[in-house]
Amino acid sequence: MTQESQRDPVGVPEHGMVLPPDNYEPDPPSRVMSIHAHPDDQEFSVGATLAKWARAGSHIVTVCITSGNAGSNQFTPLTMTREALAPIREEEQRNACRVLGVADVEFLRYDDGMLEPTVQLRRELTRLIRKHKPDAVMCGDPTVRYYGNTYLNHPDHRAAASAALDATFPSAGTRLIFPELLEEGLEPHEVRRIFIHGAETPDVFVDIAETLPVKLAALKEHHSQLGGRVDLTEMMTGWAKEQGAPRGIVAEAYKLMTLR
Repeated sequence: MTQESQRDPVGVPEHGMVLPPDNYEPDPPSRVMSIHAHPDDQEFSVGATLAKWARAGSHIVTVCITSGNAGSNQFTPLTMTREALAPIREEEQRNACRVLGVADVEFLRYDDGMLEPTVQLRRELTRLIRKHKPDAVMCGDPTVRYYGNTYLNHPDHRAAASAALDATFPSAGTRLIFPELLEEGLEPHEVRRIFIHGAETPDVFVDIAETLPVKLAALKEHHSQLGGRVDLTEMMTGWAKEQGAPRGIVAEAYKLMTLR
């Protein structure tokens, strides 16, 4: 039995849910793939966890499905075009990844604001999972349409999360799903764990007290959307305290799926 398997959560009630101990924090995966819809989604949601894992030696691949070419009404100039904004935001994402310690960045260049969880997108994500062979995948929760009374979850976020989960299982590990990938030399790969952020009932918490400043530094690289205009320290610290409240820590929280 490996050290990692010894530290897995124990206790399986009759309904099948695995209940981790209150003090449980997962070991950093050896290889991680972070899949999100837009530039800066990753930094807002899981940036401090990725920075912590990178420091521990994890090899991290970021997959950005769109290039964020719709921008935001608040900060995108009226003269900006989608064609001009896309390379700006891609470069900002690369810079943010360097701050976090991410090894590789993949852009799929779908249109911002129009994303759907199509079979084509699932195939492309399956291709990347088989190519990079992550032990763990990180994505959002496709079932959540809103948070509180003030934030509607972006449809691109839900589409990206849905496609990411479907690509992770069953597509990545099943030989005769997308057999054309076999012709590319991409054999099936089974992902062991999925870290779902934004879930309404998270069950694992990653202490980010030491890497929250790295998350903030990475967010500042998104100049076209945030940098130099907004100080996110108070908001991000508040989010981290809120997520970590069940454990009394500053955290990023996840629903952890362990696929066996």
